[in-house]
Amino acid sequence: MTTYRTRRHLGVLTLLLLVLAAALVPTPSSAAGGDWWDPVARPAPDSGIGVTGEPFKGTNTAGEVRGFVDAHNHIMANEAFGGRLICGKAFSTKGIADALKDCPEHYPDGSLALFDFITNGGDGKHDPVGWPTFRDWPAHDSLTHQQNYYAWIERAWRGGQRVLVNDLVTNGVICSVYFFKDRGCDEMTSIRLQAKLTYDMQAYIDGMYGGPGKGWFRIVTDSAQARDVIAQGKLAVVLGVETSEPFGCKQVLDIAQCDRADIDAGLDELYALGVRSMFLCHKFDNALCGVRFDEGALGTAINVGQFLSTGTFWQTERCTGPQADNPIGLASAPGAEKELPAGVEVPSYDEDARCNVRGLTELGEYAVRGMMKRNMMLEIDHMSVKATGRVLDVFESASYPGVISSHSWMDLDWTERVYGLGGFVAQYMHGSEGFVAEADRTEALRDEYGVGYGYGTDMNGVGGWPAPRGADAPDAVTYPFRSVDGGSVLDRQTTGERTWDLNTDGAAHYGLVPDWIEDIRRVGGQHVVDDLFKGAESYLDTWGASEQHRAGVNLADGAPATASSAEWNPFTSYAPGRAVDGDRGTRWASDWSDDQWLRVDLGATHQVGRVTLDWERAYGTSYRIELSADGTNWRTAWSTTSGDGGLDTAVFTPAPARHLRVQFLDRGTEWGYSLREVGVHGR
Repeated sequence: MTTYRTRRHLGVLTLLLLVLAAALVPTPSSAAGGDWWDPVARPAPDSGIGVTGEPFKGTNTAGEVRGFVDAHNHIMANEAFGGRLICGKAFSTKGIADALKDCPEHYPDGSLALFDFITNGGDGKHDPVGWPTFRDWPAHDSLTHQQNYYAWIERAWRGGQRVLVNDLVTNGVICSVYFFKDRGCDEMTSIRLQAKLTYDMQAYIDGMYGGPGKGWFRIVTDSAQARDVIAQGKLAVVLGVETSEPFGCKQVLDIAQCDRADIDAGLDELYALGVRSMFLCHKFDNALCGVRFDEGALGTAINVGQFLSTGTFWQTERCTGPQADNPIGLASAPGAEKELPAGVEVPSYDEDARCNVRGLTELGEYAVRGMMKRNMMLEIDHMSVKATGRVLDVFESASYPGVISSHSWMDLDWTERVYGLGGFVAQYMHGSEGFVAEADRTEALRDEYGVGYGYGTDMNGVGGWPAPRGADAPDAVTYPFRSVDGGSVLDRQTTGERTWDLNTDGAAHYGLVPDWIEDIRRVGGQHVVDDLFKGAESYLDTWGASEQHRAGVNLADGAPATASSAEWNPFTSYAPGRAVDGDRGTRWASDWSDDQWLRVDLGATHQVGRVTLDWERAYGTSYRIELSADGTNWRTAWSTTSGDGGLDTAVFTPAPARHLRVQFLDRGTEWGYSLREVGVHGR
């Protein structure tokens, strides 16, 4: 039976909980006007938005969603690198004064803003006061201050953005060598925290709109959910991961520190957190892949980090194709180089050797195929050209569309291959002139493939953002201006005592993304912005096609195979069946002469339209694929005289066949021909 004393204690507890809830929930705002896009309760004081009018909802007449896509952003990067590299928070239950304040070591004059000094030159000095004056930050050229305050993201949403990819990001080595930190440096621990805080931010915004599910910031885990969110006029937020050593997959002196079980467990955990896209390597070569270098002083600093992490510096070689990695350069970075052991120096590099010697490792390929199995999207930016080439080969061999280039960090010569797979491309948030020039360069390709375009702001990253063009610049942004859809009016954005103007401040924070898009329209014309406005639909097309992909049946798996010859070895077998046993660790190898063949009996007549050849080092430059219904009469379905090894995919008009023969004509090496696996598919 409940006593009076128990009821009294429950009443006190209830009162305390109500007081606590009132303290944590944003207070009512006089700006609340009852429209669905206005919160019923906004923190007071808080940032202004500077937008009037209803955000567009629904789809176009073709049933397609509309809106811009930021394919690369780091909302929670202040929690990365030990928690003190980027100062300020995207939100705080204590209010804007707590969220937008500088790191304690930056007081009183920024003298200890060491990361700004290392990456941006100068002495790092600045006025550390954020709210309410914001004299010196956020700024387009500051890499250490919060640019993703939630209200600034709200302005971007109100200005027409409908997809935002929040890449959970960190780097254990940068964390370990940076002087200030308030937590450990384990990368996966940081990723977990950033994921949690993104969900917390969603709940925080929901609280302003009356409860769970009512806010405009919606984390989505599949493309259908994203389409529904956008049709409601809200912002679909996708979780990604960008880190240098995912799942602990670093390499030390070329020895992997992870295995397949670590990769499977890591992918499963990330998927459960809601992550749907990720990078396999970022700044340092790891156990999965080699990286595309950084340039200049920053490149030297990253190369030092590479040595501290792996025990080896970057190694280069001459490129074998038109693609190349970034030049490393010889610029000094004294602040980083002093971290090297005594007697160790950053090496010099041959200007003619622009490619990383490291490509996609066997563990890396296992991770790529693991992502395909989970229908995740793979980011190829930051991968070396050798690694990227292999990834595209693997995706083409399986007709897998889930490839993303989100912020201009791949060789641009890969663009058509990405579009050919059904992938998505976004350009880094360059200044309007540069952005327009690159958009125009690839416009014909987008028209050919019928795709939209995206941008990657990389806010809270380390890239820098568009500088001011000046109030007197040609075609400067005129305030107020209308959103692309015409439904909203945007004026200069004010936070506290500071009002920002893109013309004179540049892209200082996320709230100026709509202003930057208006600058693009004025500089480059409506056609560029129209392509960007189709970005959300194209991004979701890539995501949806990845979700729907199913691994095709390999008709050759375990089928009887014969060959013109097989290399003899007393310790292992190179028999023809080794090329169709489903194991990339085995292989068939022929005698060392040009004219050879490998034949597979599929057991019954099937439609055959795609054949993959996974070469060992001994490959063919000239060969043809032949089909037969009876094993006697053959016809050529596909041929090449420019084979270069790796993973070849032959696609041709499907035709009925029971037997398949690869007729080898010319070798690419002094050895014979050697295949790890042959795949035969219907299409």
